[in-house]
Amino acid sequence: MGMPETVWDVKPSGPLRGDIFVRGAKNAVTKHMVAATLGRSASTLRNAPHVGDVDITVDMLRSLGFTVERRDGEITIIPGDSVTPQVSDEFTGRNRIPILLLAPLLHLTGEAFVPLVGGDPIGTRPVNFHVDALRAMGAEVEFTDGGIRAKTKDKRLRGTRINLPYPSVGATETILLAAVLAEGRTVVRGAATEPEVVELALFLQRMGARIELHPDRRIIIEGVDELNGATSRLAGDRLEAFSYLVAGLVTGGEVRVHGCPQDRLVTATTTLARMGAHFEITDEWITASAPDGLDPAAVHTDTHPGFATDWQTPLMVLFTQARGMSVLHETVYENRLVYVPALKRMGCEIEVFDACLGGPACRFHDTNVIHSAVVRGGGKLHGADVTLADVRAGFSAVLAAAVADGTSTLRGVHQIERGYHHPLEQFARLGLDITRRELPE
Repeated sequence: MGMPETVWDVKPSGPLRGDIFVRGAKNAVTKHMVAATLGRSASTLRNAPHVGDVDITVDMLRSLGFTVERRDGEITIIPGDSVTPQVSDEFTGRNRIPILLLAPLLHLTGEAFVPLVGGDPIGTRPVNFHVDALRAMGAEVEFTDGGIRAKTKDKRLRGTRINLPYPSVGATETILLAAVLAEGRTVVRGAATEPEVVELALFLQRMGARIELHPDRRIIIEGVDELNGATSRLAGDRLEAFSYLVAGLVTGGEVRVHGCPQDRLVTATTTLARMGAHFEITDEWITASAPDGLDPAAVHTDTHPGFATDWQTPLMVLFTQARGMSVLHETVYENRLVYVPALKRMGCEIEVFDACLGGPACRFHDTNVIHSAVVRGGGKLHGADVTLADVRAGFSAVLAAAVADGTSTLRGVHQIERGYHHPLEQFARLGLDITRRELPE
């Protein structure tokens, strides 16, 4: 017997208006949970979102021997008496957290096995960056049929110099988790500087780690002998905040987003302002409206502080509502445009190319990677039955359905529920006619 499929039915219901309160970032909370395993005492994370990725990570940590307590918006991780060095096969392909557990398990037990990485199908996640860094720090790492096995000679990694070939967020996080308890000093060049990475570094510092953040993408970590638990309140999710701001703009409404600091949305805000959006920004909230309509734009995604790759999926739908032709150039993930066919089925006029359009030549230049899109705005969208490819694409399909003629049926909604805090309720609160139903098996 298969699991019954859950779908959302979306009927356009005019402009979306109202208030949204964003919780901590999906991409931060799970990494903080992993970092908490390094403390000798309990750690507590506040303002945590209720998302599927957290549920998976809770199960994973419990299976390793940690105690995890949850109350609404609060997660406490308590060290276990004995830690199992092996992440179970049942977590194969569920999300990207197992790879980040390699370094903590090496610190705690001297060995580790994690099943192969999962997560959204948006390009080859550079697992080799993680593995190369751990090898440089003295770990023996081998790939097996089911995953990655690692061990250290004397339960201690050693500080070293690491040059990342690309500022990968995940690899930078692995290095932080490895270096904080390593012997001696680690210097990382070419590190990622996304807000979630800095937030993780600050949390580790609260636990007792010694970390220096330098300009020019350099991080210096002095290893310490032990870390203690810490408490932290997670800052609001910039990807979710942007998604809801666009939900207001795309439907001709106005959404007020609370809880995400302005500095996390600098580039996004300016990009939308260039398209004709008007902003009101206070210490508590940000709101965007476009009473005079939207102009087209040429945008290229980049590592922080550039325009985030996760912002481009809602932006693509916004382009369909602008006057004229817009261009998007994706430079971070080679398979990020997998969601375009679903939007085209709803009437979005989008053409994709393997050339670098809308920005300078990127690392996908002269490859066959489809990574640029041209979008014609102003056409009418229509309801359709579509399957969601990944978490951000899922949100963009809801946006398209919100401005389409007729009802849309969205399948694969677990993708959105994995990454957004109560998305169905949030959309309903903004006035969208959206219902959830189980299809008979």
